[in-house]
Amino acid sequence: QVQLVESGGGLVQAGGSLRLSCAGSGLTFSTYVMGWFRQAPGSDREFVGGISRSSGVTSYADSVKGRFTISSDNAKNTVYLQMNSLEPEDTAVYYCAASTIPTMYPRTRDVKYWGQGTQVTVSS
Repeated sequence: QVQLVESGGGLVQAGGSLRLSCAGSGLTFSTYVMGWFRQAPGSDREFVGGISRSSGVTSYADSVKGRFTISSDNAKNTVYLQMNSLEPEDTAVYYCAASTIPTMYPRTRDVKYWGQGTQVTVSS
């Protein structure tokens, strides 16, 4: 049974930083990309960034490129999302995701496993 558990969300002022963690269990080598999505109220869930479990290659949405960094510790089955220079527009529930589709830009329908989500709120 696969489980993804996020932690690290919270309230931060604009310009601040947060680091999210996603601890996975039960994952197999077929999991191609671990990533993060987010969903703001009234909006669709959108891709934020991903990291290949095999190569460590990362990918990012244009809206977060240069501000967010994804890293992983495969030995711990943990993925991190370091978020710097946060903006109020980054306010959303952030979800950890695991995809078995070989693309570095998975769509929501490509995700096989989801975490429960963690709230990130950025105040202006």
